Amino acid sequence: MRVLAGFAFAAAALSCAFAPAQPSGYWEKDFLDEFDTYDSRNWRDQLLWVNSEDQCYVRDGEAGTREVSDGTLKLRVVDLGERRPCDNLSKKGEQHHDTRYIASRVASKNRREYVGGRWSARLRVKDSGQPGMFPAWWLLGARNNEPPVEEPDENVCWPMLGSGEIDIFEHHSDGGPDHYAARAITSLGYCDGGDWRQRMLVKETTLADWHVYGVEWRGDDLVFLLDGDAIYRSDGAGAALSEPFFAILNFAKINDSPMVSSWTMEVDWVKHERWVED
Repeated sequence: MRVLAGFAFAAAALSCAFAPAQPSGYWEKDFLDEFDTYDSRNWRDQLLWVNSEDQCYVRDGEAGTREVSDGTLKLRVVDLGERRPCDNLSKKGEQHHDTRYIASRVASKNRREYVGGRWSARLRVKDSGQPGMFPAWWLLGARNNEPPVEEPDENVCWPMLGSGEIDIFEHHSDGGPDHYAARAITSLGYCDGGDWRQRMLVKETTLADWHVYGVEWRGDDLVFLLDGDAIYRSDGAGAALSEPFFAILNFAKINDSPMVSSWTMEVDWVKHERWVED
């Protein structure tokens, strides 16, 4: 997820032929987390500083930033009321500034990673559009070089092949309430060179209501889904991202605007399916 400022509600150069031809076959579930508990076999806390975000990501659900209760995962941004040191580092080794805001970011890195298929999550975000809000549900290439780095091949900078990005749901408060973006980042061929506008749809929907946000990836194309309906097809994007991906859920605070109350993204379930040919 990279900074998205000044959303425009018209997506440029979009392909409008949403529904792909359906070859004979079926979707088979190979991963489902319904959040009866927090399962460390599926998820891990991810601590890092990106996008000049104002919050500090913390471990183990400190101060209610990550909670599983009543069958859902809650990820929150919490105002501590006073500044404190933050141990998050940028990929250049810079330490995050002192901040009064803490939050949770969980990733399936080195837990659940898949090439292609269909990822989906049922989630909601109440009171959207407050200044600084930046919740997201997205995918990142498994060879990404951001922490934690545990395997020898985790040495690829964003958004080069092996560290590509697919944003399934991203709400940036600059665009106001009740909208989100879905996109595939286009690599410009060098580290930190990513075009987030070229393959993007900005969609209006009521974020406080439960919705299923997904992406379907078979063959060369990506098809983004809302409640099972195709809303945007990115032709050729899948061909440029032939790599394993892991999933990320996080709630960031993109500026230092005061918070009215704690912010919560609530997730009912996350699922991955693979396509099986008949």
